[in-house]
Amino acid sequence: MSGLQGLAQENIWFDKSRYDEAERRFYEGMNGIPQTSQVKTALQGSKGHTRSQKPRERKTSQNASKSEDQSELVSRLKSLELDNKNLHKVVDDLRATLSKLESRMATLEKSQSPASKTVTFTKAAPVQTPKVEEHNGADDDDDIDLFGSDEEDEEAERIKAERVKEYSQRKAKKPALIAKSSILLDVKPWDDETEMSKLEECVRSIQMDGLLWGASKLVPVGYGIKKLQINCVVEDDKVGTDILEEEITKFEDYVQSVDIAAFNKI
Repeated sequence: MSGLQGLAQENIWFDKSRYDEAERRFYEGMNGIPQTSQVKTALQGSKGHTRSQKPRERKTSQNASKSEDQSELVSRLKSLELDNKNLHKVVDDLRATLSKLESRMATLEKSQSPASKTVTFTKAAPVQTPKVEEHNGADDDDDIDLFGSDEEDEEAERIKAERVKEYSQRKAKKPALIAKSSILLDVKPWDDETEMSKLEECVRSIQMDGLLWGASKLVPVGYGIKKLQINCVVEDDKVGTDILEEEITKFEDYVQSVDIAAFNKI
């Protein structure tokens, strides 16, 4: 019984699995076999460590963000306090200026009030009426001439006549505008045997006051016949186209007809 009691008190056999595991690890280590259980336990321990670290990191990040928010709030509160102080200073300055203005206005009103009381009204000077001098009626009648004198009428007529004479003289000195025209005449002969040089001499022999002959040339008409085309300048008041045609057609031996090719005012 004593032996059984001793065995009951021993824990060796109850922990036999632990001793067997330790013996197996010892021999595996001696033979160079890797200890899988140790690796697993190490991995499990590292996993547990990382899992425990993640909530710690989250907590630290949350704490950091809270501290940043608090610092921002503190800075904003400080800036608001500064702005409030500045506004109080501005308000105090405005109040001081207003009080100064009120005091100045009061002094001005006080200074003006006695001056207004001491205003004196000056009396208007009496209007002086001009004195009317009395004249005798006989003298007034002598001064007024109801009928104009004949001498004044004659003087006015003389001045008028002189002005009319001066105007007519100035008008006579001005050269009058003379209306002139440039005429181009076509003088046709009877046939091709007509001497055109003689025909031109006959035309140019016509001389009138206000007539000036210009350039001329021979223009072929057809079948060897040529016409004389001659230019002339005439004064409209002195020479007309009808007179020119009549004078030229008088040379019946050379001239068949006369036509006006062009007529231009100068």
